[in-house]
Amino acid sequence: MDDQELRAEADAVLAGLVGAPGGPARLREDQWQAVAALVSERRRALVVQRTGWGKSAVYFVATALLRRRGAGPTVIVSPLLALMRNQVEAAARAGIRARTINSANPEEWGAVHEEVERGETDVLLVSPERLNSVDFRDRLLPELAATTGLLVVDEAHCISDWGHDFRPDYRRLRAMLADLPAGVPVLATTATANARVTADVAEQLGTGGSEALVLRGPLDRESLRLGVVRLPDAAHRLAWLAEHLGELPGSGIVYALTVAAAEEAAAFLRQRGFPVASYTGRTENADRLQAEEDLLANRVKALVATSALGMGFDKPDLGFVVHLGSPSSPIAYYQQVGRAGRGVDHADVLLLPGREDEAIWRYFADTAFPPETQVRQTLAALADAGRPLSVPALEAAVDLRRTRLETMLKVLDVDGAVRRVKGGWTATGRQWDYDAERYAWVARQRAAEQQAMRDYVNTSGCRMEFLRGQLDDEGAAPCGRCDNCAGAWIDAGVSADALTGAEKELDRPGTEVEPRRMWPTGMPALGIELKGRIPAGEQCAAGRALGRLSDIGWGNRLRPLLAENAADGPVPDDVLRASVDVLADWARSPAGWASGGPQAAARPVGVVAVPSTTRPLLVDSLARGIANVGHLPYLGTLTYTGPDGGPGPRRSNSAQRLATLIGAFAVSDDLAAALAANPGPVLLVDDCTDSGWTLAVAARLLRRAGAAGALPLVLAATG
Repeated sequence: MDDQELRAEADAVLAGLVGAPGGPARLREDQWQAVAALVSERRRALVVQRTGWGKSAVYFVATALLRRRGAGPTVIVSPLLALMRNQVEAAARAGIRARTINSANPEEWGAVHEEVERGETDVLLVSPERLNSVDFRDRLLPELAATTGLLVVDEAHCISDWGHDFRPDYRRLRAMLADLPAGVPVLATTATANARVTADVAEQLGTGGSEALVLRGPLDRESLRLGVVRLPDAAHRLAWLAEHLGELPGSGIVYALTVAAAEEAAAFLRQRGFPVASYTGRTENADRLQAEEDLLANRVKALVATSALGMGFDKPDLGFVVHLGSPSSPIAYYQQVGRAGRGVDHADVLLLPGREDEAIWRYFADTAFPPETQVRQTLAALADAGRPLSVPALEAAVDLRRTRLETMLKVLDVDGAVRRVKGGWTATGRQWDYDAERYAWVARQRAAEQQAMRDYVNTSGCRMEFLRGQLDDEGAAPCGRCDNCAGAWIDAGVSADALTGAEKELDRPGTEVEPRRMWPTGMPALGIELKGRIPAGEQCAAGRALGRLSDIGWGNRLRPLLAENAADGPVPDDVLRASVDVLADWARSPAGWASGGPQAAARPVGVVAVPSTTRPLLVDSLARGIANVGHLPYLGTLTYTGPDGGPGPRRSNSAQRLATLIGAFAVSDDLAAALAANPGPVLLVDDCTDSGWTLAVAARLLRRAGAAGALPLVLAATG
């Protein structure tokens, strides 16, 4: 078959894919070049093209053509669940049978495995996390490597640790690439790869001696009009959004930096009469599906989302993207705003930066590869164990929070130093070198991205040209559309009514604090004989915090008060008043002592403070103020019995944190007598809760000393 006949066949497949079977449809020349490379030449190719260019059309058309020629199924590795759902539907239109294996459908994995083995599946979409699953890696992955007809790596910048969104699970693809039979084509796609990332991914695609073809196009999005709206505080930003959301074209996405901020903004917009839904890491899968469907059908004006929405959400007529706060990377920002304007001529993209943005960046910035001492500790613990160790068990040996420990183990796994097996992780004993220079460079790159994001906000030049420059896009030139090129088109003003409503929403205090119910795994290894469930008679009750440090309401006001370098002093009057309001609302809640309900907690009989080595005046004045306003006796404070200067640096994981706290407090004779004289539950007051173990240890001591319960009330929770 010559190229002309193959092109006609490809265009016919495209017509079915876009829902116009028999109608006119034709691959663009750049798309056809990629299809021909995969089908005719069986090459490995990296396609770097802007969002909406039509990368999925390339691999679906190539799949259909390869399957007709006897090739095995296409395997698509993608981190984007929303994209998977969209693509299964798109594939069906072209007669392509697509199935998925990801975290949202574990009940289907067995059936999907069987369909793949029987040859009934044309496309298998796999999340990268499945590549690190023991069953998948040992059972299905070798079979896929031997039989696949086309391997597609979506969001391929995730392969590279130079990239803005490196994911260690992707690194396992290197082994799969090496195991592919000769002549199996590979397609890697991304919209966000600068020159360094492009070179790194192309090099990894070349594993096995096959040089990758790089097809890179211009990254300008002619439909997007970029702008920045500067407003003095979070209340003004919420008020502006409520005032102007209705003016934005069509329906769209409002991105927030934290779960708390997304939920706050969605609640306020609903109060103002807008049909919106929140979409975060806390959103249940069924609710996510419904929210996606509602946006696709324009039943909502916007989804108010964190990055959990993912970059794979496919709505060609998305009319706007607004960011409440700046992401920490202009490359990540470009990828998020690229959701808009894919199938329409005009879409608005607006950034509303906040003074708290950098504090939030720091809060989420603990992503650098751990120091060599901690890596060596982990390897030694695995080697000494003589058996597989789970991540919770490893936490007793190395002071890393769980997500960072898991990421480190995945990197070590790909490097061959450890291996994931049934029951946990084991050391392989292979030589492993700590690449300090590379890790330091990556850390510097992250810092440079943050500076670039500051520069984007402040630039007087073309905003699209700036973003394209961050991606090393050749030929970047002024767009003529953004607020700096064409002048601001959006009014930054807000009405007094909207501002008052936003201030009221953000001033609303109170959030629930979940107690610890189970002791961390591995405590006996630290010489502490605590394991399993915390006895019911020693548990802390569910409590309340004035706010979360990650929210844009009380979080913004509490962060300066609780910063490491903040001066200690009495609790501010407005903070005390708000804490009293939280206590009053708690009392009236269904589980509160004033509700009269069958599950209501007993009324507290007094106030006990947690001793603070860093903010003793703040905590003491808060506890005494609560006692005074609530007409409760102040029973005293626990005694600090730990090392001078406090328990030491804050530990990263539960096992390590608990180990520093378990012997750090005691109940004095005076406090024991006060508890005996005032039988019943007590309010347990502290400034901040992070891991929850300080409250758990304090509650255990108080309950052992006779308190009927411990109800925590703190200024801030860090979650």
